[in-house]
Amino acid sequence: MELSTYLQRIGYTGSLEPTLTTLNAIQAAHLESIPYENLDIHLGRKLILNQTRAYEKIVLEKRGGWCFEMNSLFAWALRKMGFQVQMLSSGVLRPHGITPDGDHMILLVQLEDRAYLADVGFGDGAISPLPLRQGHYQAGFLEYDMSFDGALWTMHNFNDSNTAGFVFSLEPRDLNYFQERCTALQTSPESGFVRTTVCQRMTQEALYTLRGAVLSVLTENGQTQRTLENAADYQRVLLEYFRLELPESPMLWENIWARHLERNQID
Repeated sequence: MELSTYLQRIGYTGSLEPTLTTLNAIQAAHLESIPYENLDIHLGRKLILNQTRAYEKIVLEKRGGWCFEMNSLFAWALRKMGFQVQMLSSGVLRPHGITPDGDHMILLVQLEDRAYLADVGFGDGAISPLPLRQGHYQAGFLEYDMSFDGALWTMHNFNDSNTAGFVFSLEPRDLNYFQERCTALQTSPESGFVRTTVCQRMTQEALYTLRGAVLSVLTENGQTQRTLENAADYQRVLLEYFRLELPESPMLWENIWARHLERNQID
């Protein structure tokens, strides 16, 4: 695992000093270059909790990943640069309530006398680290809130996000803590990761989301959506919007389109 190769992967050539400026720049570069995606689950490949494997997949194979892969890799890179980083665990805010703790991995970065929430694994989370302080924050073209109830923190995602945010404590966790949820989220029929393919990429100007067969583009001017037409269109969108070259995409498309027809009851 080489830091220089990771930095090349995200196209970052700036300072490596462990400062807030560097942290902001590194997180944005990672999110703009590497998509959040769960496609391996739908290709029948087991996702494991291993930083070396995350590095191989994301950096060398030029794929994306989900929170356990993306944030464990990001933690490694930040530590190599001299940042003080701690893994934290969270539960995701859903319409029916909060999911089990361990469903989402996040990072706490300590800079002098201030702490920041760093996260490259939420799909539509903030493009820059959020201060661990109650308040309203602008990140790129979107707005987020941080609140604290005396025991737990909540990151409130931007309005109209598909996911409302997540709830977390400051209890330190290691990678092994997430094993149970990592397994369940990729095997349970009730898991959204199992039910639907998803790719997301956040930039300073736009959030691109491909959920099943529907591509959404969100900018400060609003959101547009369209349904993909065929396997060739799907392959082109993966490359153009998510920078993914995936030879297996036609195999994925067959199942994606079948599920799309079923959900929309199209003959």
